[in-house]
Amino acid sequence: MIQYEIIKRPVITEKTNIQKEASNQVTFEVDRRANRIEIQRAVEDIFNVKVAAVRTMQVKGKVKQRGRIVGRRRDWKKAIVTLMPGDRIDFFEGV
Repeated sequence: MIQYEIIKRPVITEKTNIQKEASNQVTFEVDRRANRIEIQRAVEDIFNVKVAAVRTMQVKGKVKQRGRIVGRRRDWKKAIVTLMPGDRIDFFEGV
C-alpha cells in the first residue's frame, strides 16, 4: 500500500487536541486493512518524525434515523500514534 492510502485523515476533536498537548499523541483515521507497522512507517515517511508506539482500534458506525428511514454510518479504523519526545505534527501551521 502507498503511505497516502494508509493515512486517510487526522481526527481533530477536543480529546485529540488534549492528547496532542499532554502526551504527544496524534490520532488518524487509517485504512482498515493496515497494521501497526505499516501505519508507523507511513507516519514516519509522510511527516518526517519518529514514532514511539501505535495503538489501533476498530470504530463501529452509528445507527442514524431520519424519520422512518434508518441508516448506518460506516465502520472505520482509528490509530493513536505516540511520537518521540521533541517531534510534533502541526496540522494548522498557518492559521
